[in-house]
Amino acid sequence: MRKEELAGRKGKQEDGSAKTRQAYLGCVFTQHKRDEKGRPIRDHQSTSYLSTFGTIEELGLLLRWEARRRGSGTAGRIILLIDGALGLEHHGLINFPGCLQIVDFYHAMEHLKELLEALWGHGHPEFKKLHGQWTRLLLKDGVEKIIEQARAQSRGRSVEAAVNKALNYFEHNIQRMQYGTFRKKGYFIGSGVVEAGCKAAIGARCKQSGMFWSEAGAENVLALRCIERSRQWDNFWKSRANDHAARNDALSLAA
Repeated sequence: MRKEELAGRKGKQEDGSAKTRQAYLGCVFTQHKRDEKGRPIRDHQSTSYLSTFGTIEELGLLLRWEARRRGSGTAGRIILLIDGALGLEHHGLINFPGCLQIVDFYHAMEHLKELLEALWGHGHPEFKKLHGQWTRLLLKDGVEKIIEQARAQSRGRSVEAAVNKALNYFEHNIQRMQYGTFRKKGYFIGSGVVEAGCKAAIGARCKQSGMFWSEAGAENVLALRCIERSRQWDNFWKSRANDHAARNDALSLAA
């Protein structure tokens, strides 16, 4: 971002200053079918994106509005795929009461790695052994067994406090990590679609070498990127024309 957009913001530079700003990205899609192996398949061209530089509260409202526009009122089941952060969980409950929340499996695996590093260290022979065993347990609704085994293996050792801290994430998200059950029901357990959107909608346009953005410029460009990737160009121009017509203001004609 441009320097004037970062005044007073804390960041990760050595002096505590910031060079970047966080943009939220969310998406809504539908799913009705599974493949021959029982894996869920997104409905063709059903994904719509939205972005904001605002707060997590604003993100929640945007997602709710988009879900309603897409017909969430008649959906058989609403599923919210999140990374396990408390803020997203909280606003998911507010904006999508009664929905099923699932912790993205990729983020669960990242936290599993942190747990194993706290327990044994990355180079320890037990790390690789348990990584495979506990990954399979996660996929078989075994998160509580992982918690039990980790506590038993750390009890009385110097790493016990660090392991208990790492386990907080799993203990809080037990019900959101029943991946075996979720897969049997044909639900997505990974948020690859939004991760890909972060690269395609945001990274490919706004994170190129030499780019320095104002908030207004980046917000407008990201809005257009989301409109384009959501296949909403026609609706966008109709809405814009109607807004001008409501003000009795004709759009400028090209020369």
